[in-house]
Amino acid sequence: MEEWFSSLPFFEKTYWVIAGISSVIFIILLILTLVGGDTDGVDGDVDLEVEGDTGINFQFLSFKNLMGFFTIFGWSGISCLDAGFSNSLTVFVSVICGLLMMLTMASLFYYLAKLQSSGTLKLKNALNQIGEVYLTVGANRSSIGKISITVQGTLRELDALTEETRDLTQGDVVRVKQVTDNGILIVELLNK
Repeated sequence: MEEWFSSLPFFEKTYWVIAGISSVIFIILLILTLVGGDTDGVDGDVDLEVEGDTGINFQFLSFKNLMGFFTIFGWSGISCLDAGFSNSLTVFVSVICGLLMMLTMASLFYYLAKLQSSGTLKLKNALNQIGEVYLTVGANRSSIGKISITVQGTLRELDALTEETRDLTQGDVVRVKQVTDNGILIVELLNK
């Protein structure tokens, strides 16, 4: 192997070194990402709130993307040299391939980040939804009860009041007609 490497021209050796080193680092980064080792030096169990977090922007220039660039740059350059391309054409093709890899990886991480849900309950999404009384809701807003209702795809038990003239008891089917500023649902009996 040493004889083979020493017999290569300097230009081709450069591509082999770039491809080899960047491939090893890229594979290590990939494995760490898959097993959860991508924590930026945070040890232990961390509970953190970030105010004003706007999410991940499009990150074209990151360490992972650079390693992807150099990996594809090296291997596409080796392929071009094996195909007999000139040195200048090899550099051009390998740079284009590396940039396409960076663009692909940045786009992938950007769109994956956009798939995340904040998990924040927006009570306005409960308007006009149908639910069922779980704990008695007092007539004429006399006492707060609870209803079971699906909001944002999740079944929840939320506080409710009613303007009906009779108490709404367990099992009554109701519709949300209003949400108060303090997060209490105003419901009406669906089948009067």
